[in-house]
Amino acid sequence: MLIVMRHGAPQQDIDRVVSTIEDMGYHARPMPGKQRTTVGLVGNDGRVDASRLEALPGVQEIIHVTKPYKQVSREWKPESTVVRLPGGLTIGGDDVIVMAGPCSVESERQILDAARAVRDAGATVLRAGAFKPRSSPYSFQGMGRAGLKLLARAREETGLLIVTEAMDAEGLDQVLEVADIVQIGARNMQNYSLLKHAGRARKPVLLKRGLSATISELLLSAEYILAEGNPDVVLCERGVRGFDTTTRNLFDLSAIPVVHGLSHLPIIADPSHGTGHRDMVIPMARAAVAAGADGLLVEVHPTPDRALSDGAQSLYPEQFERLMRETRIIVEVIGRRLAEPAGARA
Repeated sequence: MLIVMRHGAPQQDIDRVVSTIEDMGYHARPMPGKQRTTVGLVGNDGRVDASRLEALPGVQEIIHVTKPYKQVSREWKPESTVVRLPGGLTIGGDDVIVMAGPCSVESERQILDAARAVRDAGATVLRAGAFKPRSSPYSFQGMGRAGLKLLARAREETGLLIVTEAMDAEGLDQVLEVADIVQIGARNMQNYSLLKHAGRARKPVLLKRGLSATISELLLSAEYILAEGNPDVVLCERGVRGFDTTTRNLFDLSAIPVVHGLSHLPIIADPSHGTGHRDMVIPMARAAVAAGADGLLVEVHPTPDRALSDGAQSLYPEQFERLMRETRIIVEVIGRRLAEPAGARA
């Protein structure tokens, strides 16, 4: 439920609405807007007596949010969310951000070489996994805490921000010590205890769509994070399972405009996992940007033929340079700009 205040309503009226909501046993979320303040009522079980709120001074109208995901929906917040990162970077709005790097941290030389390559090509965030969920228990599972230390070193040397995956609550606490953005992978999209833990953290969360998840299920998972108080969620379309094995997944580009219509949260695209084939990554990345994606998540490895995971879908550095050149052209054509560090824009 949303309580829309009148234009210019004084703070004492807003405070009274908040106090009344809390007296009724619910949580209040004031949301100042460009024209007026809206107060969200969280925890509505369908039995709220709206008349208690309608009669309060300064209240213009009561809006009942019809979507099962409340705080994630555009009914709750019509304005698009812009997630702010260290160094003046943002996700959402006019900027299109590029996160790139290898699937996993394998060695100091590998991650530093990858970080330098993607930075020089124009990426602003380094992606790489210290913890890796793998289908086989015999596959490389990542370097763990040692990998996090190498990511911290890569950030210190290159200035790139870090996005890396947390697989469980214990791992999340370790990831929070290093990451600028915490990734929750496709296999954990419906790990609700992990989502709640991430919601109590105070760092942006990159939430990937599950392997067989509907868009509504993705948005409901994001609701878990917002419900715990963390508004900085970035969604990621990475493909869902299809019946055709020609590509690794069915890369659902239609999800990008659909999510923008249903939710105020930004959404980026992962054409690497979406296709699983190196030669498909660049054309699908171009298509994702043209479709309105707020960023790209791309796998890049200094030597993909030697990669310990996902080498077949990882770009060579020179291919990534080409992708960045072409992305910059598309971004400018559609009236947006490629995100750059604050120092580079000065």
